[in-house]
Amino acid sequence: MGMKAFICLMWLLMWVSQSKGRLLFIPSKPDPNDAAASARWLVSLNFWGVLNTISADLGGAPFGNVVSYSDGLTGAGTGIPYFYLTSLDPTARNALENDKASLTVSEYPLGTCGTKDPMNPTCSKISLTGKLKLVDQQSKEAEFARKALFSKHPEMKDWPKNHNFQFFKLEIENIFLIDWFGGPKPLTVEQYLHPKIQSI
Repeated sequence: MGMKAFICLMWLLMWVSQSKGRLLFIPSKPDPNDAAASARWLVSLNFWGVLNTISADLGGAPFGNVVSYSDGLTGAGTGIPYFYLTSLDPTARNALENDKASLTVSEYPLGTCGTKDPMNPTCSKISLTGKLKLVDQQSKEAEFARKALFSKHPEMKDWPKNHNFQFFKLEIENIFLIDWFGGPKPLTVEQYLHPKIQSI
């Protein structure tokens, strides 16, 4: 089997396993010296995280919520997280009043941290801070979000229509990444969105 065929097979196995909510194959973790590669690997392979908004109900206190997300089809991540949210939930309501938000994702759920504690610096974690924006539901971007989300979260297709789920995206303004000892890695949004690697 050629290398290209092997890589395609591995992505297929990962896609099949993701559809069942579990990853069976994880591409190798990038060199921690390559911050952009580490960040994109972490965001693209995960499919849930904690989305934090400014609470409209709690006097402006931060409100964190576990949410599913996707940054693209398996093997073709863009780095931009998309969400399928309903205003019946505080997260969407908060964003519609104050769009400041952050998404935090850990390497730990991928199973690649071994026995390390999730707070161990070598167990990567990332916080993407920016604005949680409603996507124009009639746009090509909404169709992209639909394919990206429904491919990784198939049950979303059957969520109640009368709950008015809509597509949102995080417009990233700042990145906080720790993937090794020595504190957060300097990483600009431009470097993150256009890394010198193939998309995850």
